[in-house]
Order: sequence, then structure tokens, then C-alpha cells
Amino acid sequence: MHEGMKSRIHPTLSFTPNVVEEGGRHWTDDEVRALLCVWADRSIRERLKSTLRNKCIFQEMARQMQRKFGVVRNWKQCRTKYKNLKYDYKTAKGAHVAGGSGAGNPGKYMKFFEEVEAILLDQGLENGTMEMQKKLYNGEMGPGRLQAPAGNSSDNEIVIEIDDDDNSDDYELDGDIEAQWRGAEAHLTHTDSCSSDHFHMVAVSDTGRNWSDQEVRALIQVWSDQRICKQLESSTRKRDIFVQISNRLKQQGIERDWKQCHTKYKNLKYLYRSLQRGRTDEADPRRLMRFYDEVEAIMNHASNGSTHDGAADAAYSGALATPDGSEENHEDEVYLTKTNTVAEVVEEMDERTCSSDSVSSVATDVASNANDPKLHAVKDNRLDQHHRLMSMSEREDTSSANRGMKRKAVDQDFALQTPAKTTNTGRDFADQAEGQCKEEQEHIPIIKIKSVCSMAHPNPPSQRQDCLRSSRAMASTSELNIGQKLNEGKTKQIFELVDQPGLVLVQSKDQITAGNAVRKDQMEGKAAIANKTTSCVFKLLQESGIKTAFVKQHSDTAFVAAHCEMIPIEWVCRRVATGSFLKRNPGVKEGYCFTPLKMETFFKDDANNDPQWSEEQLLEAKFCLAGLTIGQCEVDIMNRSTVAIFEILEKAWATQNCTLVDMKIEFGVNVKTQEIVLADVIDNDSWRLWPAGDRSQQKDKQVYRDLKEVTPEAMQMVKRNFEWVSERVKLLLEPQASGRVVVLMGSTSDMAHCEKIRKACTSYRIPCVLRVTSAHKGPDETLRIKAEYEGDGIPTVFVAVAGRSNGLGPVMSGNTAYPVINCPPLTPDWGAQDVWSSLRMPSGLGCSTVLSPEAAAKFAAQIFGLSDHLVWCKLRASMLNTWVALKLADQKLQACSL
Repeated sequence: MHEGMKSRIHPTLSFTPNVVEEGGRHWTDDEVRALLCVWADRSIRERLKSTLRNKCIFQEMARQMQRKFGVVRNWKQCRTKYKNLKYDYKTAKGAHVAGGSGAGNPGKYMKFFEEVEAILLDQGLENGTMEMQKKLYNGEMGPGRLQAPAGNSSDNEIVIEIDDDDNSDDYELDGDIEAQWRGAEAHLTHTDSCSSDHFHMVAVSDTGRNWSDQEVRALIQVWSDQRICKQLESSTRKRDIFVQISNRLKQQGIERDWKQCHTKYKNLKYLYRSLQRGRTDEADPRRLMRFYDEVEAIMNHASNGSTHDGAADAAYSGALATPDGSEENHEDEVYLTKTNTVAEVVEEMDERTCSSDSVSSVATDVASNANDPKLHAVKDNRLDQHHRLMSMSEREDTSSANRGMKRKAVDQDFALQTPAKTTNTGRDFADQAEGQCKEEQEHIPIIKIKSVCSMAHPNPPSQRQDCLRSSRAMASTSELNIGQKLNEGKTKQIFELVDQPGLVLVQSKDQITAGNAVRKDQMEGKAAIANKTTSCVFKLLQESGIKTAFVKQHSDTAFVAAHCEMIPIEWVCRRVATGSFLKRNPGVKEGYCFTPLKMETFFKDDANNDPQWSEEQLLEAKFCLAGLTIGQCEVDIMNRSTVAIFEILEKAWATQNCTLVDMKIEFGVNVKTQEIVLADVIDNDSWRLWPAGDRSQQKDKQVYRDLKEVTPEAMQMVKRNFEWVSERVKLLLEPQASGRVVVLMGSTSDMAHCEKIRKACTSYRIPCVLRVTSAHKGPDETLRIKAEYEGDGIPTVFVAVAGRSNGLGPVMSGNTAYPVINCPPLTPDWGAQDVWSSLRMPSGLGCSTVLSPEAAAKFAAQIFGLSDHLVWCKLRASMLNTWVALKLADQKLQACSL
């Protein structure tokens, strides 16, 4: 572009880039002209139409504006202005058509209407950008040619910007941030008092899916919980509360993060209070807002039951943070950052099945019977069915044709208003749009709310009913009836399951701590990582045969477990000397290897920094939990179990060339069975892991403990370590080598004996094959079968089952390098004599003889356990369970004798 054209933009515009970006300042006419010139470029227009993710396009537009015109606007601001220009054009166009001869009506013009129309309709741009520039700066295009009807005054607008970047930084919800937004409430109050008309809402975009009625009802149900209400009223920092709300929604199969829950909560309150202030006889709030009665019940209960402090009052005003985490307060606009817009009452209508008669009747029922308890069940049932149907059919509305029909219906049903101001969204809200259909969806109109009805849905009833059936099927499998919170620790919460007595839900938190929470930080995603790690570890232990409280993984961040009363002791098992052990035992060098394992116990007492306890102290405490008194027998069982659990996990991690240095675990007493079981969690907070035995490569929480300063970069490193562990722990469930047992029987009369061998092998998850052959009667066939199993390369153990004179085992042993086990079925009459044919082998043969079929299978498992850690783990757990059974039998016998 030549210099003369630049000078027409603004004679005083500097071409030196201004490094200071004003996040909230409005666009001047010259800046808009610069944007239009860049937008008019054919390559830019084509890319905007065809590209799914267009952040890079707006970055290029921002660079061109700065390079060619000296206009400094970041890509987010360019994208926002681009969206609003398109929206303004469609609004003005629609208002002109709806209002007749718009040029003769009083009202506000849309600036640059003809320029935007030329770009959108590709008119007058045959010669590219230069043609557009001539039209802009030679006076061929005026400031505007269309206006909206005068009845829609932009003074009433509430401009809402959308935060839709999934990678946005976390922000704390505290009283300081909320207090800075009190001015927003004052502005809204002034707006309501100055106009009897309905208020307008501008939504720039909403790439995140809108809240369905089912999701909103679930959120309101959680919000109405008395404990949640009290926490929201009394707390100034609410992030943990909304994490809790999000988790409870996830337990019902609703995937909403804490930010989305917080935003929706704020917007429900804001919309309710706005309707309260502006309520008139002509505008029944129940027709303007879904769930008005439910929110009113909660708000009235809160106002009657308690008072708010300053921070809570600020929160009550509907204040939110801006996209970049800062706070702004403009005297003529309110900017609300959200994942799903405040105007969702409109957006839900935009994608909802509803007719004027059906919804009006529901609204009438709600209004007239709100205080009639006898009709609540009928009302809730009707609303629930109606809302569920609408929310499911909403998800089916993804075709471009349906979008066009819905947008047309909205344009016909609502009065539209041109926005007076535009703002910086701060997030890429076009990431999920597609092609030409994307342009129809890239905006959400300024809507003057008239009603929640008169919306036809394009989906046929049969389609909606299929969706409804699918929804109910999913709900029945994913939802849990969550009861009261039983306990809460630093990294998890425990909830009772109302419909499943004896079971609880263990919900992880996105919190990492060190030094008994002296250091405490939020690590986004930690709950899912910890839950994944714990679930895999408990599955490994359970498959091995260790008794645990774990039942099943329920969601990404929670698992179901048996309800236990926890024994307040941490059992610590060490293979390598490091950490606090060196401080308590000066003179021991780091890296000293304990054989046997070093066991320590610590009493859980944060106030006293979890002091170490001796066995005598533990016994003298005489803990009594779920009816079980912790005595010597119980202490011995927990001691032995800790060693076995450590050795199983040590063996498993060795397959990943990773050293399990030490570990802490906790036990509980199952309230139903009164058994001592492994409880709590085992995740990356519970152990030290050194890949290749190298401390400098440690992947556990010690990395977080060692941080001198907690920075975002450091926390990312810690998170990567946790993710590394969660990915590797899945591999612990995979066998390292496959093997099989081939049982050769001399006759089918030995089938019962061989079935016992196969059953025992199955318990170790070792495949077992039964074959019939006789070394005496068909030696060639016996050797052929042997060769068949030697040829495929699968490690094999042969078990020879032959009564009377056993030639099968010796023949196999003399002709194969694979292990051979004799397991003859002995008879009462000749058994004492027949066994010698299995015991006295010719020289050079190495087959063993085991009389018990179960013992023969175990012997084979021990051979495979040398290379398959899963088989070894089962053998190790079997040893523990045998020892525990003997210990309990002895205790019972002693009790009877006494």
C-alpha cells in the first residue's frame, strides 16, 4: 500500500509500533478502517472461510495492521472486532428488513455497513484490497447506511465477552477480585432504573457447548445443598468449592470443570437479580429465565438463613474476572468472562425444542403452583422430562441446515440491537466452527428477551425419542446417589453412596502438598493423574490377591471403595536409605540398601508432624475401629502385608527399569466384614521412584518437595513427572512374557486329575492345554506332540500324568530342553510301588516329581514367575494369604482356649 493511502487513514497516526497494548480501549474509526483493509484481502477472506482453527489468521491480520498502518492490536482484539462487525452488519440488516424502511427511522447507524457488506458479499472486491481501499478512503462509502429500529437502545446493552481458551491460566476466586466488580452491579442497577424496556445481552461467541437443562438442573441441585450454600456464603476463596461442585457433577456423568461451574453459578445469580430489579407486570421473570423458581428458592433461603460479608456481597453482584485474569470496571459497559455466556437462557432457546403452548403451560404451572407441595412432584416430573428431551435433541443439532433454520427462527422471534461498543475477548472462540456454516455460528446476537417459547425444532419426534432413550441408558450406568461427605484430606474427599451401603466414593483433588501442607499448591489435572495411578496400582494388587478397599474406578477423578474406618498409622517400607531416614539416623549413607526391608510406623498427627511410633506404642494405643481392636495379631498382619505389597510393587516397577525406593501405605477396617484391608490411595505422593536407580531422575513428589521456589515452570515439570508415572503404571498390568503348561496324560481315565492341574494354572492366569498320548504305546506321536509345542517359541512347561509305570515323564525329559514335571495319579492299592517309576530316573534326566496336582501347577507358576512379574506377584500374595490364614486360625484357637 502506498504512503498516500496510509495518510488518509489518519494524518497523525504514527507508524512506529506502540508496545503498550490497551486491553479494554475501544476501536477508533481509523483502526477499524485498517482492519477492514486487511480483511478485504482475498487470501485472508478465503482462509477465514475455510480454516477450522483461525488463531493464526488473526495473528497475521494483527501483524499486517501494525506493519502497514502502525495500528497495534493483538490477534484477540482483531478477532473480537471482526466478529462484532459481522454481527453488527447482520443485526442492522435484519433490523432494516424487520422495521421496513430503516433509513427513515430514528436510531443509531452501523458504521462501515457498506464496507462490511462488500466484504461479506464479495461485492466490488474483484481487484482485491486496492479496490476496497479506494471505496473506504475516496468517500464512496459513508459511515453507515442502515440503522436498527429506534426501539432498541444500545444504552441497555450488556456486552459479554467469552473466555473459551482451554489453556487459560487458572484464577483464584477471592473477595479481592470480586470486590473490584461492585461497579458492575451499580451500572446494571442504573440501567434497569432508566429503562422500562427489557435488557439486552451481547454474546461475542461461545465455542464451549452450552449448558443443557439437565446439566443446569444438576448444578442447581448441588448448589441447593445446605453445606455448599454455607461454604459459598462464608468463603472468600471459592475455587475448592467449585472443584467440589464440578466433581459432584462428574459423578452424575456431567463433564464440567470448576471454571464452567463457577461461571454458570454467577450467571444464574446475575440473571435472577437483574430480573428481580427490572421485574414488571408485562415481564414475568419465569418467562425470561429458566429455573427462575429454583434459583429464587436458593437465594431466598440464603438471604433468610444467613448474612453475607463483603466478599460474599461482591460475589452476589455477579462479578467475574476478565479473560487475562485481570479485573476491569467500565462505567458504560460490563464485561463478563465465561465459558458459556450469561445469555444462555437465549442460547438454550436457540438450540432447544419448545413450543409456545408447551413451555407457556409449564411456566404457568411453575408460577401458579410454586408453593403447593402436592404439585411439586408432578411439576418436577414434567419439567425433567421436557428438559431432558430438549437437552438431548440439542446435541443432535449439528448440521448446517439446522443451524440456519434456528438462526432464522431467532431473527424472526427476537428484536435485535446493534452493539454500541466492542471489546477484547481474549480467547479464540472460532476454534470449533467449520467452513461456511461456521460464519453463521460465529456470533451470538444481541437479544431483547421476550419469551422462552415460540421456537420450532427441526428434529423429528422419533429422533428426539431415540436420544431420550439413549440419555436414560447412560444416566442409569454413570450416576451415583452421592450422600454426605464423610471425610476430607489434603488431596481427596470421601462421600457415602446412599444406594450402596458399605461403599464410598473417593474423590481426588487438584492439590499437591508437602510438609503436612506447609507447602500447598493447585496442580491442574492432578486429580485425574492421581486417580489413574491409584486405580492401576490397586488393580495390580487385587489381581495378585491382596485384599484392598478398592472396588472400581468410577470416573477420571474418583473411584468406588469399601467403607473403612482408617487406622491412623502410616506404614513406611524402605529398600534404600534416603530422605527423612538419614536425618533421623545420622551416619547412614544415602543409598544404603536394606535387606530385609526396613519397616517404620508413624502416627498420623499433622500438628506434631506425624511422629514415629514403635510397635509398643501402637499396641498401647488400643485402637478400636469398626468393632475390631487392634492388637498384636492385627499389627503382625499389617506388618507382613506392607512387606508383601512393597515387594509386589517393587517387582512390577523393575520391569520398567525403575527402582521403588520407599513407600507409605495405610490400612483400614472394613465396616461390613471387620477385615483389615489396604485402604486410602497409592499414587505418586506415596512413594519414591528412581528410574534406573538414579536419584537425579526421580519422578515422585520429592521433586516438588525440593523446589526452592514454586513457579509455573516448576509446576509444569512436576506435572510432567506425575504424568510419566501415570502412563508407566498402566504397563505394570501387562505381562512381560507369555507361557503355557501342556499336560500330557496317558489315558482319559486321568482326566479328573488333569482338570485339577488346569484349574490351578488358571488361578495364576497361565494357559493350560490337555493332551492324550502314551510313551509306551505311541512314542512317535508323543515326540510329535512335543515338537509341536517346541516349534512356536512360546515358553512351555510339560506336566506328565501317567499311572502305574510312568514312562511318559522320562521320555519327555530325555527329548526336550523344556522343564518336565511328573505328577502321577496314585491309587490306594499300588500307589506306593508305582511312584518309584517317577522318582528313580535314568541318569541324564532332570524331571521333578510332584504328587499334588495343585502343587504341580504352582511349581510351573514359579518357573514362569522368573520372567513374568504378574505370575510372581500372585505367588507372593498367595504366600501372604497363607500366612494370614494361619495367624487368624491361631488367634481364633487361642480365644477358644482362653
